[in-house]
Amino acid sequence: MKKAILGRKIGMTQIFDENGNVVPVTVVKCEPSVVIGKKEIEKDGYESLVVGFENIREKLVNSPRMGQFKKAGVTPKRFIKEFKLEDMSAFEIGTEIKVDAFEAGEKVDVTGTSKGKGFQGVIKRWNFSIGPKSHGSKFKRAPGSQGAASDPSRTFKNRKMPGHMGNVKRTVMNLEVVKVMPEQDIILIKGGVPGPRKGLLFIKDTVKR
Repeated sequence: MKKAILGRKIGMTQIFDENGNVVPVTVVKCEPSVVIGKKEIEKDGYESLVVGFENIREKLVNSPRMGQFKKAGVTPKRFIKEFKLEDMSAFEIGTEIKVDAFEAGEKVDVTGTSKGKGFQGVIKRWNFSIGPKSHGSKFKRAPGSQGAASDPSRTFKNRKMPGHMGNVKRTVMNLEVVKVMPEQDIILIKGGVPGPRKGLLFIKDTVKR
């Protein structure tokens, strides 16, 4: 991973390219992420940057975390994430990672948490077909047989059944950066990305080169 940044999903809109074609884009607000620490092989067994994102009031931070921020000399942050970049030496504690690290035309992978749908049946969760709608069928939206009988007297794992839907970590790969606006800390990414509005996103250069 050569570069990465954290941001918040603002929503979707559309812009026009130089040929007049409509391009659907996701607007992501990427305030500067600040390096608040570094993991080292000698001490931690691996290398990474500890990065903080989005300012937060001091009263909302616990004492151990506040000590980490004071040691780094940065304002308290709401989110903390580790970046494992190829060139760690280019970053020192207090260094800001801004949206201008990316350029228009680059390909990125975007990770977010999908929208939670609550407890759902198999029709919505797994796109099962509905049963007969005739009077008395009692099988309109039922899941159907689970397969097992007296042998082996149990339901096999990973059966598609009703349950909690959404609210899981998802990554959309190989998306194009359409435009970068450093003065507004905004990046426009072609297409949709996981999560609701104001959801936290992790953007990094794509692995599909």
